[in-house]
Amino acid sequence: MEAAVATESLSKLNINGDFASSLPNLHKNLHLLSPQQVELAKMLVEKGQSHLFEHWPEPGVDDGEKKAFFDQVARLNSSYPGGLASYIKIARELLADSKAGKNPFDGFTPSVPTGENLSHGDENFIKFEEAGVREAQNAAFVLVAGGLGERLGYNGIKVALPFETITGTCFLQNYIESVLALQEASYRMTQGGQKKEIPFVIMTSDDTHARTLELLESHSYFGMKPTQVKLLKQEKVACLEDNDARLALDPQNKFRVQTKPHGHGDVHSLLYSSGLLYEWRDAGLRWVLFFQDTNGLLFKAIPASIGVSATKGYHVNSLAVPRKAKEAIGGITKLTHTDGRSMVINVEYNQLDPLLRATGFPDGDVNCETGYSPFPGNINQLILELDAYIEELKKTGGGIKEFVNPKYKDASKTSFKSSTRLECMMQDYPKTLPPSARVGFTVMDTWLAYAPVKNNPEDAAKVPKGNPYHSATSGEMAIYRANSLILRKAGVQVDNPVNEVFNGQEVEVWPRIVWKPTWGLTFADVRSKVSGNCSITQRSTLAIKGQNIFVKDLFLDGALMIDSIDEAEVKVGGSVQNKGWILEKVDYKDTSVPEEIRIRGFRFKKIEQLEKHCTEPGKFELKA
Repeated sequence: MEAAVATESLSKLNINGDFASSLPNLHKNLHLLSPQQVELAKMLVEKGQSHLFEHWPEPGVDDGEKKAFFDQVARLNSSYPGGLASYIKIARELLADSKAGKNPFDGFTPSVPTGENLSHGDENFIKFEEAGVREAQNAAFVLVAGGLGERLGYNGIKVALPFETITGTCFLQNYIESVLALQEASYRMTQGGQKKEIPFVIMTSDDTHARTLELLESHSYFGMKPTQVKLLKQEKVACLEDNDARLALDPQNKFRVQTKPHGHGDVHSLLYSSGLLYEWRDAGLRWVLFFQDTNGLLFKAIPASIGVSATKGYHVNSLAVPRKAKEAIGGITKLTHTDGRSMVINVEYNQLDPLLRATGFPDGDVNCETGYSPFPGNINQLILELDAYIEELKKTGGGIKEFVNPKYKDASKTSFKSSTRLECMMQDYPKTLPPSARVGFTVMDTWLAYAPVKNNPEDAAKVPKGNPYHSATSGEMAIYRANSLILRKAGVQVDNPVNEVFNGQEVEVWPRIVWKPTWGLTFADVRSKVSGNCSITQRSTLAIKGQNIFVKDLFLDGALMIDSIDEAEVKVGGSVQNKGWILEKVDYKDTSVPEEIRIRGFRFKKIEQLEKHCTEPGKFELKA
């Protein structure tokens, strides 16, 4: 009976006798497989993957593992646009290009694209911020959070890390509270009509999915309705063991294909296959905003950036910061091909300089009269116009132009040190856009928009002097610097910083100032809430939690914590002087200290503070 089933399966496979005899191990086991699994087996064999079956034992031995193998192959096949056959085909092409040393930018000439350069606090900036808040209720936010904090020296998920330690607010809470503040402010500004809930999507991975869900559930979604939040989990992709794109078997289990992450470019295919984009369009949304997991400054830049997209009608708007020539951050570049096509795209810093030199710019990537490179620095935050995005994804299924980065054993480039895989980046989305697409950028001051937390203390301490550390230490200090500078622009006298060294990194220590997004979502908000003659000393700590807190004629020299419900109006002024909070140094090797503190190199010693809690509606005054 089994032989008859196997013969029938073979006929379905259209495999002739000679071919079947060359795959006896698969042949013997075919009767175990469903018709769909037989089709997958046929595809693998046709695509040069028969090595996957060479070790298969007789029927009756490890049958469960054989079926599990096809369950995995089915997942890998369904989660990749075009399936595994397409993945193998693209891999062969890219591996051949890599072996030949082909330049992906061959035939392209770089030039500086058009975009908007904003200066925080001027009238232009304020105008774009207002337009952005008005438009925010027509946006959906997508957080790309597939990574763990291992590179940081933190064993949790990155979004659970405190973005500042005065209040202990984690990155995810800050992001959600910022979106909720935008939602509320947008509704207030446009008045009338139904209050719209801004959709919030988190792309997770096998590494982060369960822990992200647990973080949300254990904190009641940080005040957001659970129905507003959607988690989309990205799958990994198959590893490749050689230039023929033969799939690599898992060293721990010969019945599994080895897999690795595909990169954050998967967010586009996940959004497309989820159907969310069509739901959003039906709900009247116009924008999709993508952002990364550990940039605590980002929402200070987002309102004005949405305003630029809405005002300029950009299909793609990349948030950017000024970059120094040759700085290790990609440059946003217009590339024009000899055949006439062009695109505006991120070009990695190690490719930009040689590309410029090869196309008539003998000095390569150099600073212009502004002291910065004319090519803005990409920070991987994108705003896409929804209708144009859907039309593009209809063509591509969300597939993003990939690259491969094999580590070869030697100059012959015939074998790899370890398996490789195809990778894709979210910001490569514009590579397939038609010439009619309106692609631009918005440049913000670095101090306002960009302080990612990604390097552990040891790596950060090795960064050449003058370059950003991008560590937990520098990330938190950047929050205090930005808030101090914003208050200065709003008319507050804020003392200059002092320089300190934590975990081997020299940083500017400004007064430690934080506020909730509902208090100071935009510069106009901050400016409307501080008045008179206010000053804050360098050793001070200030935390403002509450929408209607007004600071007038305040002299702060110490620690002040104000916490009020939105229905309370609190006026704060007078002279507040106390022993305050002191920054204590912590050694990152000191395992008696929690990881999230250790990786910063400091903690607060709370000696004395003035606290005001308003839990009832009404008007209150705090005058010291």
